[in-house]
Amino acid sequence: MDSEFKIKVSNISKVFKMYNTPMDKMREAFSVSGKILHTDFYAITDLSFSVKKGEILGIMGRNGSGKSTLLKMITGILEPTEGNIEVSGKISSLLELGTGFNMEYTGIDNIFFYGTLMGFTRSQMEGKLSEIIAFAERGDYVYQPVKTYSSGMYSKLAFSITAILETDIMLIDEVLSVGDSKFKKKSYNKMKQLINDKDRTVIIVSHAIETLGSLCDELLWLNDGEIKMQSNPEDVLKEYNNFMK
Repeated sequence: MDSEFKIKVSNISKVFKMYNTPMDKMREAFSVSGKILHTDFYAITDLSFSVKKGEILGIMGRNGSGKSTLLKMITGILEPTEGNIEVSGKISSLLELGTGFNMEYTGIDNIFFYGTLMGFTRSQMEGKLSEIIAFAERGDYVYQPVKTYSSGMYSKLAFSITAILETDIMLIDEVLSVGDSKFKKKSYNKMKQLINDKDRTVIIVSHAIETLGSLCDELLWLNDGEIKMQSNPEDVLKEYNNFMK
């Protein structure tokens, strides 16, 4: 991949098999005649775009347009049905908070485990440990099993790990609603700080179109799994607002 780009998405599609009932899925799997009992749902259809180093790309669109599915494919949570995605650099993703947590492990154990999944060494994680704990505001709870945490505590810890670790690429999907109002404000300020680092490439998904317009270098508008428009924020937001009237 050209060194100018950190992410290159080439003709990707994502198809989900839709069944009327769970039993239909089983019947299809064991059908001797190969009977098809599902319909194909295209969440993403033939998408191509690239993101340059240091660029902030905003992805917008109505619910169900494929935004989160796209980010999950870029981060590797989902595989595209067709096409190819190239990523150059280490990714942190604020979309599936807590993916990879072991509920039987303590908070401390999960910090190291989560960091390993993101490609960091133990020594690198030890250098960030105190900052992660302080940001998460977990205190002695980090020594307790994660299964004893409330959903808010769980999300705060996951957010803190991902936000504090320094990566080349960040994928952000509507995650600034974590915690109470004080923590939300702190989280938002941290995100602004991370996004303003010109060496970091960022893709951010949000329904807050004013925020996207002020933060992003370019906007990509998805509609029904296809690119409706990709251009500078001013032009895209103008067309999007007209479309939504």
